[in-house]
Parts: sequence; C-alpha cells; structure tokens
Amino acid sequence: MGRRLVERRLRDIGGRLRSLRASLAIADEQVAHLSEEADDMGLRALVSETPGADLEYREARRHADAMQRHRDSVREAIAELEARQDQLLEQLRL
Repeated sequence: MGRRLVERRLRDIGGRLRSLRASLAIADEQVAHLSEEADDMGLRALVSETPGADLEYREARRHADAMQRHRDSVREAIAELEARQDQLLEQLRL
C-alpha cells in the first residue's frame, strides 16, 4: 500500500476516533445520570410498593442498561480503530 494512501487512511481513522471519543464522553455522562436515576427510582419503588413505581423503575433500568450497551459498543469501535491505526502506523515504519 502506498505511503500517501496509508497517511490518508490514518487521517480518516484519526477523525473517526475523535468523534467516537466525544461520543464516549457523552455516553459516560449519560450512563452515570441514567444509572443514578434508576437507582433512585428503585428506592422509591421499594418504599412505595406500588405497581406504578415498580414499572417506572424497570423502565429507567432498561434505559440505563441500553445506554451502557451503547457505551460498550462505542468502546469496542474505538479499540478496533486503534488496532487498525497501529497496523497502518506499522506499515509506515516499514
């Protein structure tokens, strides 16, 4: 693969990594907020012992879990891009 092509791919990967890292920071904040909210609703559900409160808790927990899965997928994408970036950098060194 030509040096110019490798450099272009590295720039593309760098841009995608910046974007994904920004998304990860947002997802981290959202996970923290949604998890805290779900925990609060869980306590309310225990105290009130009403079906409505339990339903709200389960819904909040589902949202928090979904955001955690999203955050994990962003982390995986970052790891894959970093591995690809390492491969391309190795090609430049050769």
